[in-house]
Amino acid sequence: MPTEIPFIDLKAQNNSIHNEIMNALSEVFEESAFAGGKFVKKFENHFASYCLSRFAIGVSSGTDALFLALKSLGVGPGHEVITVPNTFFATVEAIACCGAIPVFVDIDKDHYTMDPNRLEGAITSRSKVILPVHLYGQSADMDPIMRIAKKWGIGVIEDACQAHGAKYNDRFAGTIGDAGCFSFYPSKNLGACGEAGAVITNRQYLADRTKMLRDHGQKNKNVHHNIGGNHRMDGIQGAVLNVKLRYLTEWNLQRRRHAQLYHRVLSNMDDIVLPKEAPYADSVYHLYIIRSDQRDELKHFLAERGIQTGIHYPVPIHLQPACAHLGHTVGSFPIAETFARQALSLPLFSEMKPHQIEYVGDAIQQFFI
Repeated sequence: MPTEIPFIDLKAQNNSIHNEIMNALSEVFEESAFAGGKFVKKFENHFASYCLSRFAIGVSSGTDALFLALKSLGVGPGHEVITVPNTFFATVEAIACCGAIPVFVDIDKDHYTMDPNRLEGAITSRSKVILPVHLYGQSADMDPIMRIAKKWGIGVIEDACQAHGAKYNDRFAGTIGDAGCFSFYPSKNLGACGEAGAVITNRQYLADRTKMLRDHGQKNKNVHHNIGGNHRMDGIQGAVLNVKLRYLTEWNLQRRRHAQLYHRVLSNMDDIVLPKEAPYADSVYHLYIIRSDQRDELKHFLAERGIQTGIHYPVPIHLQPACAHLGHTVGSFPIAETFARQALSLPLFSEMKPHQIEYVGDAIQQFFI
């Protein structure tokens, strides 16, 4: 029977803080603060402080965080939002739900985030927001993106849904543009016990507008200033996230240590491409991605040896059926397409043991012998 290496082990993390989680849940039930309320407010204050941001607004998911941030910045029908084709579908979904049109920029071949050298060519008179994605735990190259945005008078919203605690030149991901958006899906570096998200910003008007839109457009109870929706964070999720936030720095350090061990174990292999950390970035390694022209065969080989892997994301957004109306074809964004064919996500979670990483590395080497 082969050794079993899960892709992620949520039980291991939750078991390590089980009593704290249960005590937090008991407080929520004791006070019946289930929809918004004091536990969400407490988390908002703590998360804003952690990110060194003025405001954090808890919402119901990372997708809603993106949607609300775009709406708060005035994105609507007729506008264009510039983003990348290699990301989770929610990035583009949020743009479409605002009635806007996604415009794609290909990625940097080494770091897999928006290539600033291609950005200006995508700007038109309809461009409203640039939406870079901090992918796999590493920030996009924000300084040139911000310079271009300022030159053209365009807003910037950071998709930081995979970058909790990641830094760009000593600034936290999500704090550089007009707003930053986070997902607390259970498998994220900071994960809830269900769905949750947050918008962070240093701008008072964006914080106020996001708070209104998440709660049916209410500024004061029963007085609706905008058409909003029900996008509130649950009290249970706020309480759980308050507990887990205390451990995020150490969990991220553990991920970085695991990534460094992967680097050492796999560094002598010419058949794969290892992830590269940009000089401006401190990655938190939400995912550890290798590239191989034999990706699918390698995935099958590892599965036979009890090693779970993932593929993020096999079909670039511009080639998804839901985006066919945009008119892109194979070859439109060649770097993203090549990456999608080659990328394989290896097991990585903060509670992994060194021998598990070494087992994965040995199995990869066996495949290429």
